[in-house]
Amino acid sequence: MDTTQLLKGVLDLAVLAVLREEDGYGYDIMRRLRVAGLDDVGDASVYGTLRRLFQAGLLTTYVVPSEAGPHRKYYALNNAGRDQLARSGKVWRSFAATMDGLLDDRGMAA
Repeated sequence: MDTTQLLKGVLDLAVLAVLREEDGYGYDIMRRLRVAGLDDVGDASVYGTLRRLFQAGLLTTYVVPSEAGPHRKYYALNNAGRDQLARSGKVWRSFAATMDGLLDDRGMAA
């Protein structure tokens, strides 16, 4: 199965989940997604998702000066982002349970 197609459908949720614990800047968020097991996530996809989530009013941003290079733009969940994370998390868990049930019923459990 091509995981890149699956990733497109859940990248918003994954980014919101990563930001639930701690604010982050683009590269840091991408690194945290990869450490979590989303190895196929691309730079452009993450940055595009961050811009879209910000424009949708789900994230706030702030700039932190860096002595080792350019300033870093940090992203943080706001209340609307937390609400969206909760709603999307429920949808994902329901969908995943349905798929698990389908696979289990067919003798394909992991």
